[in-house]
Amino acid sequence: MSNVYRRPSRIKSLIGRTLGVLSSLSLLPSLAPAAQPVPPASQEALLGHVFTPLLPGKPVALKQYAGQVILVVNTASQCGFTYQYQGLEKLHQSYKGKGLVVLGFPSNDFGNQEPAAGKEIADFCEVNYGVSFQMLDKLATPIPRNPFYAGLIRASGQAPQWNFHKYLIDRQGRVKSFPSAVEPTSRQLTSAIDAALQAK
Repeated sequence: MSNVYRRPSRIKSLIGRTLGVLSSLSLLPSLAPAAQPVPPASQEALLGHVFTPLLPGKPVALKQYAGQVILVVNTASQCGFTYQYQGLEKLHQSYKGKGLVVLGFPSNDFGNQEPAAGKEIADFCEVNYGVSFQMLDKLATPIPRNPFYAGLIRASGQAPQWNFHKYLIDRQGRVKSFPSAVEPTSRQLTSAIDAALQAK
């Protein structure tokens, strides 16, 4: 494993977090207004995609998660928000028996902060944060061009502005969008998860 992917020192981590937050916030004024959400016909329609897992294995058909509540996150290993892997894993452990699925999609879209691929990303996630939720292979195209993400953007009216943007898909296929600065275990996100799990 390269030196870049070793666990950072406390000071370096704090600096990275601060820079990541400032970078994310600095993008906001330059973005065009969000489009109006266009809900998909159903959750099944939104989930009609197949991905390769981060480590070699059987292709992951998203339709297998139909009927569950799904949290989708675009991740990166060198971002100021990378520490959120820990909170995502905590969500996974707390809610996996209640019907929540956490899906991580590594992406190099923002700040070139995910230069690695495959096993190197998987090792980083496991060694540093004990990640056990489903990680898919690094996205090969820019997020807006990926058919699954394009559907999430249409359904929520908001595109990711940085790494660790979060989309919550309820059982009806409605999508809520949460920016990078919203912590995985924040009340804002966990309240939305609880409401989605309780809804019929």
